[in-house]
Amino acid sequence: MSFAIQALSAKYLVEHGKELSEKLIDVPREVDMDVAKRKLAFLGKEIDVLTEEQEKYLNSYTL
Repeated sequence: MSFAIQALSAKYLVEHGKELSEKLIDVPREVDMDVAKRKLAFLGKEIDVLTEEQEKYLNSYTL
């Protein structure tokens, strides 16, 4: 999976490099989620979606 993150991050940089102002950036969430979904699909699994109640619960707490 680390190779997939590296490869898709490099692809992202090629496609969006001119838009980025930082010298060091985190892996974009869309790339991270893409790799996760592909790995889960390979395993015959998928990411579930939170219910509205779960979303409210999680968003009610701030650090």
